[in-house]
Amino acid sequence: MIIEPVLLTRDAAQSDLRGNRSPEARLEEAIGLSAAINLTILHSGVVKINNPKPATLFGEGKVAELAGIVASEDLDLVVIDHPLSPVQQRNLERRLKTKVIDRTGLILEIFGDRARTKEGRLQVDLAHLTWQKSRLVRSWTHLERQRGGAGFMGGPGETQIEADRRQIQERIIALQKQLEQVRRTRDLHRKKRKKIPQPVVALVGYTNAGKSTLFNRLTESDVFAKDLLFATLDPTLRKVTLPHGREVILSDTVGFISDLPTHLVAAFRATLEEVLEADLILHVRDISHPDTDAQAEDVKKTLTDLGVDALTGAPVVEVWNKIDCLDPAYRDKLLEDAGDEGPIALSALTGEGIDQLSQRIDAFMAQNDDILTVRIPVAEGALLARLYQMAEVLERNDAEDFVTAEVRVTDKQRGPFRETFAAFIDG
Repeated sequence: MIIEPVLLTRDAAQSDLRGNRSPEARLEEAIGLSAAINLTILHSGVVKINNPKPATLFGEGKVAELAGIVASEDLDLVVIDHPLSPVQQRNLERRLKTKVIDRTGLILEIFGDRARTKEGRLQVDLAHLTWQKSRLVRSWTHLERQRGGAGFMGGPGETQIEADRRQIQERIIALQKQLEQVRRTRDLHRKKRKKIPQPVVALVGYTNAGKSTLFNRLTESDVFAKDLLFATLDPTLRKVTLPHGREVILSDTVGFISDLPTHLVAAFRATLEEVLEADLILHVRDISHPDTDAQAEDVKKTLTDLGVDALTGAPVVEVWNKIDCLDPAYRDKLLEDAGDEGPIALSALTGEGIDQLSQRIDAFMAQNDDILTVRIPVAEGALLARLYQMAEVLERNDAEDFVTAEVRVTDKQRGPFRETFAAFIDG
């Protein structure tokens, strides 16, 4: 059973406190999250709450009603699409007589199911332990609750709980050290990439916006891409050749989602650092989704939490994906409104608009390039070969003694190129 709580304000309008999207849309997303780990959903619904209860979130009548549904349907799991305190989770499990998890727990289950690489599993373990640490009393059935009092009046479970909490903390510290090693390894890889003149383009977006499908289309790869929330967890990097021959590194990252818990963002920071180091960020949006604007705001908020914004981070270009799912008249209007400098509208599935995206990336990467003319003696064959390695040759004229070439030099190669060809640059 999946329940979407709607916490109402006290004003006359009785508006939803999480009002950036409709409760029905949030419930549909929660159902999609559950389907991502193959849960069979027998019952779902929206529950309005005027006065959240500290003990159970819902009122007594609603808890009794939910308990009746659980008993009659013989349900194994209840998902509450809202953060639950450890006390609320424990009390609901006792009253409903079945396992209860909140939104964070559901996302962690998906992450645990999807993590494939060692790094991905480390990040999931860290997030799970951080979340579980405050739920020791509830989660671990061999522990007794602590009782009040001092000295021998303490409950028999007191020492056990503290010992288990210490073990969890030690495991968290060990995982953080391993992830720090992952971060250092990534730094080394990035430094190696920086020695090669290949800028990084990162794909970000709401989960299921089509990032991996677009990644496969651009790189001609076969990264796992499916109509599932969080189909991609581990970052993937591939080389892409743009229309004018320039090579860039394209990075596919984990999808974002609304109300993503802070400690999940922290756990996946090692992965998301690829975004921080990018030269250009492509924000992929499912433009056919009814909540596309709210999803875009959630992505921007997560990017801001990571330290990426318009002032300090890489430029962000919006990519409107899934235009093949739109009504033809609306799609035509969308393409007209986007213009040449606005968002790029495309379909990663059909390939429509992919050429425009490649050209836009190419133009962005070329804006800081130098256009230079070099004259190299014909006898300097090795130097001519080096010229083709370090620059894009736009035009070449061969004379008896000299080869004159007009070349495009990237921003990253400007210094090394001028140092190598200082004696041969015209003007």
